[in-house]
Amino acid sequence: MSAEQATIAVSPHKTRRGIDSTKVPTYVAILVLLAMFVAGQGAYGRFFRLNTISSLLNDNAYLLVLAVAMTFPILTGGIDLSIGAIVALSSTVGCTLAVHGVPAVVVIIVMIAIGSLTGLLSGTLIKFFNMQPFIATLATMYLCQGIAAMISTVPVVLGGDSGLLIFGEEWKLIDGRKGNDLKFSVGLFVALVMVAIAYVTLHRTRSGRTIYAMGAPAKQSAELMGLPTRWSRQLIYLMSGTLAGVASVIYVGNVGKGQNVMGQGWELNAVCAAVIGGTIITGGAGYVLGSVVGALVFATMNLIITRDGTVPPAATTIITGAMLLVFVVIQRGIVTGFERRGKARSQALSEESHDDREPATSS
Repeated sequence: MSAEQATIAVSPHKTRRGIDSTKVPTYVAILVLLAMFVAGQGAYGRFFRLNTISSLLNDNAYLLVLAVAMTFPILTGGIDLSIGAIVALSSTVGCTLAVHGVPAVVVIIVMIAIGSLTGLLSGTLIKFFNMQPFIATLATMYLCQGIAAMISTVPVVLGGDSGLLIFGEEWKLIDGRKGNDLKFSVGLFVALVMVAIAYVTLHRTRSGRTIYAMGAPAKQSAELMGLPTRWSRQLIYLMSGTLAGVASVIYVGNVGKGQNVMGQGWELNAVCAAVIGGTIITGGAGYVLGSVVGALVFATMNLIITRDGTVPPAATTIITGAMLLVFVVIQRGIVTGFERRGKARSQALSEESHDDREPATSS
């Protein structure tokens, strides 16, 4: 077997030029993001500015965390429907405790713990009771929504001196002219820390490699290799729930209130961001940083629509659905290409190995 053939056999996702085709959706998302900024600048002017970038990042710090949270289950072909409901329950409980004088540090711990416990419950149902992730997280979603509604059905507004509001405070990094400043919020800093932790977990640890191995196309191979798939499955939902709790803290610190209806539909926004960023919906391929790019694409689209002011809310949903459909089609084409190319190369290598084993005929 030649060196080139060996490389192809070990790295079926790479083309003969060494390009990892699983990253194509992520590259497309980056190009779409740049095209959106160019279109926004051309249509409205004053779009490619520091204050626009600041608003985009600071206002959507929570979405960055939720997109990364959703990346974990999608990598195994699963989904976590509870992350939006975790935000609702966590924000309602946290703001209720805060207005009753509980110290901010305790409130933050409680809000994150709610996410962790919910994720642990989902992981336990999946691990020990062999539930499908869709059903398990649907159950915990309804559980969180119900408890949040029992606590309060009206917004719980924080006082002006609440320590939670520190996550909405901004540091000025660049003092631009006429308000064109680059600002960096505490919530965005926390979000970037969460992204870094998720990146290390998925791309630099054994648990991360196990999570990738649990995805498509050979989901059973991870178990056959003796990898700790059951523990990893529980870790996935523990991580996604914890990150949802952190996203709740960031969002509450930015808007200054909590409510039982907060977070409705955010799990679908997170799925959209992760898929746009290149995470294959059937599992096995995807990137934390790609999910961050996908979240920025989603947020930039909403920003452009808001700047326009003439696009009705229903059209926003249609545009989001169309964009998601395009990226899923791109992914499907890539996966299909992998499968066909892998079968062809495996067959060619098998035939070559068979020819090498045949004894030489005597003259």
